[in-house]
Amino acid sequence: MACNSLITLTRTCLALMNMPDLSLQKLDANSADFDQQLKALLAWDETNDLDIQHRVLDIIADVRQNGDQALITYTNRFDHRTISVANELELSQDTLKSAWENIPVEQGQALQAAADRIRAYAEHQKLSSWQYTEADGTILGQRVTPLDSVGLYVPGGKAAYPSSVLMNAIPAKVAGVGELIMVVPAPQGETNELVLAAAYLAGVDRIFTIGGAQAIAALAYGTQTIPAVAKILGPGNIYVATAKKMVYGVVGIDMIAGPSEILIICDGKTNPDWIAMDMFSQAEHDENAQAILISDDDDFLIAVQQSIDTLLPTMERAEIIKASLSARGALIKVNDLIQAAEVANLIAPEHLELSVEDPQLLSKSIRHAGAIFMGRYTAEALGDYCAGPNHVLPTSSTARFSSPLGVYDFQKRSSIINCSDSGADNLGKIASILARGESLTAHARSAEYRIKP
Repeated sequence: MACNSLITLTRTCLALMNMPDLSLQKLDANSADFDQQLKALLAWDETNDLDIQHRVLDIIADVRQNGDQALITYTNRFDHRTISVANELELSQDTLKSAWENIPVEQGQALQAAADRIRAYAEHQKLSSWQYTEADGTILGQRVTPLDSVGLYVPGGKAAYPSSVLMNAIPAKVAGVGELIMVVPAPQGETNELVLAAAYLAGVDRIFTIGGAQAIAALAYGTQTIPAVAKILGPGNIYVATAKKMVYGVVGIDMIAGPSEILIICDGKTNPDWIAMDMFSQAEHDENAQAILISDDDDFLIAVQQSIDTLLPTMERAEIIKASLSARGALIKVNDLIQAAEVANLIAPEHLELSVEDPQLLSKSIRHAGAIFMGRYTAEALGDYCAGPNHVLPTSSTARFSSPLGVYDFQKRSSIINCSDSGADNLGKIASILARGESLTAHARSAEYRIKP
């Protein structure tokens, strides 16, 4: 493995030797056109592709009408398999257990440690039922219950995202979800042992090796083999994202996630290599990911640019990082950290690092961020894997109104109203007046029947 890593590194270095240095876009928060420049930097083209929409609609309609047979057809076509009956799509619990038992000890220990931390954090998020009694004996309250079933989409094939399995499945289990069903494509029948091991550790109840829009349709509407669920979550390609949009309302969904983002505020006193690598950690996801650094120290911004130029050739995913930083990366100069917080609130990033001397103080000025990483030693990557809080976060400035995935996303609330005879008399009079004001006579008379003569 060490030899292969050296070969990869050598090839990357050779590929980048003739490339010019990467120069990130530089913005000044005090320039007259800063707002326009920032808006352009953050812009993400989410134009709906009508062709993809039509294809997804056709797939959903086919699965709704033909069930398992449609799944078999699409799985054989897109994943190059030879499935003949739908039962072949499901993996047994023995298969998951075997994956868990056969992964390297070091990986198993890391998965277990991450799972324990995620579960411990999730336990603190559980909502509780409550009620109170008014003077006349009327009881009001809230009852919290878990969702009956949830479907988890996981990218498959050679891709390995065991951390996403843990982050999505464990909060669902902590919430008390009755049945957790996972779908994961298996191109040419290939599955990832680490993903299956994570599913076993997280307590996933059933796994089907299907993917794409057809998997989302199956989870939303059910087939002869795959039961319909109450909510669908998990990342996927454009077909998966489009399908989730289209089935929303029939089922709940978590979110439609955009490219990964990191915003770092630094006071110029953190090792610039650390900051450069933190930016790389998100830029390496894909060419559309975004990494931005804000500082009030001009010399530090220059130092980080130099670190980027020095470290980039050492990265295995150097070309992706370079494309990401070239297209959507930036260095932003501000007057002070208060102005940095103001800019951060405009951006409302998925991940926000406060790499400053007093992160607690600065965090009081932050209103919009998916997750806030406090201090010089808290790398965003720790949150991706094992810190405990969920790594499923709002992107594309949706942190202005959205929150990280949590146990509360797998619980629902019912209002409790239990009127005493005295309470019905009092409330009935109020309701009668309001209902007649809205010309809803049946409402009024229904309430009036309970009014004492």
